[in-house]
Amino acid sequence: MSRITVIGGTGYAGSAIVKEASGRGHQVTVLSRSATDTPVPNVTYVYGDATEEATLPALLEGAEVVVDALAPRGAAAAGWRDVHRIIARAADAAGVRLYIVGGASSLRPAPGAARFVSDLTGIPEELHEEIRSGAAFITEDLPATPATLDWVFVSPALRFGAHLPGEVLGRYRLGDDVAVQPDGGAISAADYALGFVDLIERGAHHRAHVNLGH
Repeated sequence: MSRITVIGGTGYAGSAIVKEASGRGHQVTVLSRSATDTPVPNVTYVYGDATEEATLPALLEGAEVVVDALAPRGAAAAGWRDVHRIIARAADAAGVRLYIVGGASSLRPAPGAARFVSDLTGIPEELHEEIRSGAAFITEDLPATPATLDWVFVSPALRFGAHLPGEVLGRYRLGDDVAVQPDGGAISAADYALGFVDLIERGAHHRAHVNLGH
């Protein structure tokens, strides 16, 4: 079993991943800025701020995998990329595999097609910054990291989130940067976590962008 640290492990995707990983017997540590009302049994919770770079070395010591489950939301969207660069540097320094909970905007509806982020028609303007920021992390930042950093960026389907909980099917489909459904598709948190932990356990992808959908 692996020693997995989940940064942002009390959020929507992060908490589902924590539950799935712990349920399979992995040793899971969560870094979160606030306590959770529903802690997962046998999981270690550490409270702190990932923006404080000095926090991360001790947290990652002895870990084999770090999951970056922070999301670019609201006022935090502008500095989101900086926080994830901090986490990427810490993972590289610690020699730890990095798995990132991504967004769907960086996916393509078909091979060679423009990414969904290229057309935000119909999406409220106040969300544009966080959507573009989320896409830029995989299209610009991660490819520029040192070759020593082993990362996997895992986009969920377009219809994913607390406002779109989705049906739990106990299965998923795996794609690359092309969405498994041309319209972006959907996936529940539980099924996204199922696929996410499978990716960690198999360890078959390296410096890769993948997506999980139904």
